[in-house]
Amino acid sequence: MLKFILLGFLSYRPLSGYDIEHWMRVSTGHFWHVKLSQIYTTLKKLEAEGLVRSEIEPQADRPDRRVYTLTDAGMVELDQWRSEMLVEMDSKKDTLLLKVFFASPDASQKESLLAQLRLQLDLHQKQKQRYEEETPEAIAGFIERQPELAPHSKLWDLTRRYGVLYEEGYIQWLQEAIQMIENEL
Repeated sequence: MLKFILLGFLSYRPLSGYDIEHWMRVSTGHFWHVKLSQIYTTLKKLEAEGLVRSEIEPQADRPDRRVYTLTDAGMVELDQWRSEMLVEMDSKKDTLLLKVFFASPDASQKESLLAQLRLQLDLHQKQKQRYEEETPEAIAGFIERQPELAPHSKLWDLTRRYGVLYEEGYIQWLQEAIQMIENEL
């Protein structure tokens, strides 16, 4: 999947691996994240496949940087991927749900489980706030620097809105779980 994320970002403009990591952190990071080292490894593979090309860009005050550009073959690959139908749901993994499923109903474990749930509640509330406050600012910043990407902003905001709704649902579930465990276990 990372292959297509990188091709997608490079369809907007030439970028360095570091630039892509920054864009990911403030955009797709709420539903797909990777390490910077994975980005660079995949960019090298994409270049070997002829889907991107790179050039060294000299910088006066910093080390030179490698900037990647999408090739015509890369655009064809991206377009093919975008048009492929998803015929099944993506599987989700959630460590907290595993911990709840295997938690012991013994009173001795109740406070530990409640502490984990309360911590997750706080984390999800903060994440929701980031989606509501920081992410719209990041989108606006991208559009300010690259007005030609304005048509994409509605789609970007659509994924941001998913993040808000996801967090609202998770927060509601956490609140219900905490209340149930406090009152019934």
